[in-house]
Amino acid sequence: MQFGRMPHSAGNIRINRFPLHSGHRPLLSDSDWFSLPAGPYRLHPLLPCCPPKDPPMRATVCELPHLPALLDPAWAALCAHTRAERSELVLLPEFAFIEPVWETLPMDPARWDAAVALSDAWQQRLHELGADCVAGARPVTVGGRRFNEGFAWSLQGGYVPLRRKFHLPDEPGGWEAHWFERGDAAFPRFDAGPLAFGLNICSELWALETYGDYAAQGGVQAILSPRATAAATTAKWLAVGTVAAVRTGAFSLSSNRVDAAAGTYGGAGWVISPDGVLLARTTPEQPFCTVDVDLQAVTDAQATYPRYVFSATQVQPPTQA
Repeated sequence: MQFGRMPHSAGNIRINRFPLHSGHRPLLSDSDWFSLPAGPYRLHPLLPCCPPKDPPMRATVCELPHLPALLDPAWAALCAHTRAERSELVLLPEFAFIEPVWETLPMDPARWDAAVALSDAWQQRLHELGADCVAGARPVTVGGRRFNEGFAWSLQGGYVPLRRKFHLPDEPGGWEAHWFERGDAAFPRFDAGPLAFGLNICSELWALETYGDYAAQGGVQAILSPRATAAATTAKWLAVGTVAAVRTGAFSLSSNRVDAAAGTYGGAGWVISPDGVLLARTTPEQPFCTVDVDLQAVTDAQATYPRYVFSATQVQPPTQA
C-alpha cells in the first residue's frame, strides 16, 4: 500500500486505496483516497502474520470406585472438582459405576442387563460434571449382541458412540471375551471440540501398531484410555502410556477404576505429555487431576524425534556410492 502526503490536503494524510506498481502511477480521483486527521504519524515495519495459538484444553482424569457406598461421595467430590477447575474434558474409567461382571464365569445375561441399565441411569447424570465433553467406555447391547463401547457425551450432542473394544482378555479374573464380543478393529481419529483424539480402551493400549496409524492419520492430539487395571501392574501401564505419548507425539490420558480394599483395581489415572513427561497421576489422596493440555505442544512434538523418523515426508539422506 502506498502512503503519501497530498499538497492540496493541508494538515491531512491521504492514503491510496490501491497499490502502486513499480514505474507506474495510476490515475487517481478524490474517491480513490481517504483522509486521516493531522499527524505526525510514525510508520512501523510490517510484522509477520502469525496464526493464533490454540488455547489449552482443561482435561480431568480420575480414579473411581464402583461400590455405591464409596461411589456416591466420590462422584460428588469429582463433580465439585471439575466445576471448580472448569474442566472441558473429563475421562471416566472403563465401565465406571458398575460391578466388574467380567471377573467371573459363566456369563450371566441378567447381570449384564443390570449393568447396562445402571450405565443408562448414570448417563443421565453426566451433566453434573459441568464439562463440555465426557468420555469413557460402557456396556451396551445392540441387536442382541453385547459390546464394550467407547463414547463421548456432551450437553449439546448427548451420547455419541465412538468405537467398540476389539482386543479382549480371556483369563481368570478377566473373562471379557465371554462377556462381550469383539467390536471395531479400526482405530480412527475422533474430534471433540478443538481436540482430535484416538480411543484405546484398556488392553488396547498394548496395540502398539495403532500409534503409527495415528501418526499417519495426522492431527491426533491425545490418546484416551479408560482402564480397569490392577494395582500390581501399574508400572507396566504407565510404561505403555508413555510409549503411546512419545510414539505419536500426543498426550496420553487415562482414568482407572479403584478398589482399595481388594486391590483388584489400582487407580493411577494419568496425563503424560507428548515427550513422555508424567504431568499428573491420581492417588488415593488426590483421586482427580486436571491439567492444561497444550494443543500447540502436539504440533511442535510431532515434528521432532522420534516422530519424524516414521513420517512419509521425511527427507532421506543421500546414498553413498
